Amino acid sequence: MRIVFMGTPEFAVPSLRALIDAGYEVVGAFTQPDRPAGRGNRLTACPVKLLAQDNGIPTYQFEKIRRREGREALEALKPDLVVTAAFGQILSQRILDIPPLGTLNVHASLLPAYRGAAPINWCIALGEKKAGVTTMFTDAGIDTGDMALSVETEIGELETAGELTARLSEMGAKLLIETIRRIEEGTCPRVKQDESKMSHQPMLSREDGLIDWTMTAQEIACRVRGFNPWPGTFTYLPDGGVMKLWLARAAENGTTGQPGAVIEASAKKGLFIACGEGTLEVLEMQAPGSKRMNAKAYLMGKPLPVGTIFSRERD
Repeated sequence: MRIVFMGTPEFAVPSLRALIDAGYEVVGAFTQPDRPAGRGNRLTACPVKLLAQDNGIPTYQFEKIRRREGREALEALKPDLVVTAAFGQILSQRILDIPPLGTLNVHASLLPAYRGAAPINWCIALGEKKAGVTTMFTDAGIDTGDMALSVETEIGELETAGELTARLSEMGAKLLIETIRRIEEGTCPRVKQDESKMSHQPMLSREDGLIDWTMTAQEIACRVRGFNPWPGTFTYLPDGGVMKLWLARAAENGTTGQPGAVIEASAKKGLFIACGEGTLEVLEMQAPGSKRMNAKAYLMGKPLPVGTIFSRERD
């Protein structure tokens, strides 16, 4: 079986590695073009490209694969099956028609819920207790194709999107191999998605990380975890400085106050901030000009007065 792989970020790496380790003939890897990254803003290859090159797999990088040059490159590889995992581009019907066995996508949600580009982030941010991976046969819609197999897992109480992404990427790789073997055996299911259970979340932007202190403590805590590591959650200090929150949880006590107000800040007890409902306990933070650190450790060296108001607006 000739397989072409399409993927870009770290989430896709275990799936490509699993195909290689299972002995499948991966005849090409399509990724997003190299992008500027790091302090030097240098062009940097994505994780999938690096793995493909390390294994002698030809790599292709088109801004839009649906254009003629991308389509012709794919046709020349004569794939039996295309596998995608967080590729980052929409495939046209002409692209989907090329592989006779179709295009199999590794999607990081329990479809039909959480379609879209950031399912793991939104799953945590919106307070779900379970997450998962679904393999699906791609069609011209956005994550609307027939489902093959799925696997689910409990989300840890303080698990961040970065941590869950790493777990789901490995789970997805195993599910991918099982799905392909079922395709080879002729036993792979194709189940239509129930549109009545569909949900779709938007792409993330930096502005999504700005904390709305009128939300409940639980809602904010979920967003802190769901947007870690990107776009991150942040709020403004009275002097306009940016305070980043990396980990938090809803406090057990029922203390209330003006949303965004610091109601406790000590190296012994920690940092607690009033919300629209309940209190947020900040576990990891990053003050302006400081490194990311445990909130109690930060407060050992730099006091934060009770009554300080965090805001959505930079004064």
